[in-house]
Amino acid sequence: MTGGDPTEEIVEHLFALVDSLRAGFEATAAAFDLSVAQAKVLRYVAGSGPVPMRDVACRMRCDASNVTGIIDRLEDRGLVERRASSADRRVKTLVATARGQEVAGALWSAVRSGAVAQLRMDDDDRVTLLRLLGRVDHVAPR
Repeated sequence: MTGGDPTEEIVEHLFALVDSLRAGFEATAAAFDLSVAQAKVLRYVAGSGPVPMRDVACRMRCDASNVTGIIDRLEDRGLVERRASSADRRVKTLVATARGQEVAGALWSAVRSGAVAQLRMDDDDRVTLLRLLGRVDHVAPR
């Protein structure tokens, strides 16, 4: 530490960690023959149940027309299905297929394993880090 306010050093460490985790996610998605966007959408749909396409677009921070191609490719691979909403047949919802659930689970397991390897800490340090991160005012994990 430089002896000054440690905030700057904390931010540097967090950004470096996020960059490293993002690179690991990108590499894992590629290993599953998925783009990063496809991997994010698959994980979201697999974990959320039937999801309106507009919610996926909001989650991806883009226009609904932009997610159509992503969904098309996931659907072509048999990982998700489009279905009419039971509440409003005009609304298309997305559901992960059994194969999609399997791939999403394996993908996230691989991502977590890579992240754990990067956090070269013992269990006590991980618990402490989790407690400290929980005290930070931030958006809840997805």
